[in-house]
Amino acid sequence: MSMRPYNAREVRMNPERVYEIIRRPLVTEKSTSGSEHGQVTFVVDLLATKPEIKVAVEQLFGRKVKAVNTLRQKGKVKRFRGRPGRRPDFKKAIVTFEDGAGEGVDILGGI
Repeated sequence: MSMRPYNAREVRMNPERVYEIIRRPLVTEKSTSGSEHGQVTFVVDLLATKPEIKVAVEQLFGRKVKAVNTLRQKGKVKRFRGRPGRRPDFKKAIVTFEDGAGEGVDILGGI
């Protein structure tokens, strides 16, 4: 079984799907330190693929994407007023831009 490299040109997407894939920007201390390297972190749909994320970010911000790294974060088990509960699982996408200027992206105004 051979793995075929993905091609972002093969992904077709309507504008509503873009907003389903990119949920919100993730603003943490670690994700803001990534902006020094031209990276922006987003919370994305659990079923979104790397080519879909790449096309969605390029359509949303009008910038060329160099790479997309993803990871699935499992939800924690927490207690609220003595009752056990569980936070939901989510998927993070760390997007690296080609020109290396992640600071130029207005993440809060674009979504």
